[in-house]
Amino acid sequence: MPVELSASWLPTQAEFDRFAQLSGDTNPIHVDPDYAARGGFGRTVSHGMLIYARLWALLHAAHPDARQLRQALMFPHPAFAGEALTLSVTGEVPGRLVLSARRQADGAEVLRGEAEVA
Repeated sequence: MPVELSASWLPTQAEFDRFAQLSGDTNPIHVDPDYAARGGFGRTVSHGMLIYARLWALLHAAHPDARQLRQALMFPHPAFAGEALTLSVTGEVPGRLVLSARRQADGAEVLRGEAEVA
């Protein structure tokens, strides 16, 4: 079945904090604005897997029986709290899906990947 899904998402610091608590990934680059301000990005950045989880939720809403068999993900640019993203999933269910998340402000891709689903 062909899939072409997209949605906007505005990540928040509260989501970064909750994801850190759930995942155990409390790296200060994600949850400590003061620490992150002194780093290379100048502010906190999203966990890559939080972005992936939002993409999976988008797919799961349309195809609740889809099961992931494998995934390959890259995170070429950071995603920041308060900067809207466009999430997209295209491909076939079952089959191969192309995943993408881009910052709306400048089009920078923050997640690029593919997943195979059954």
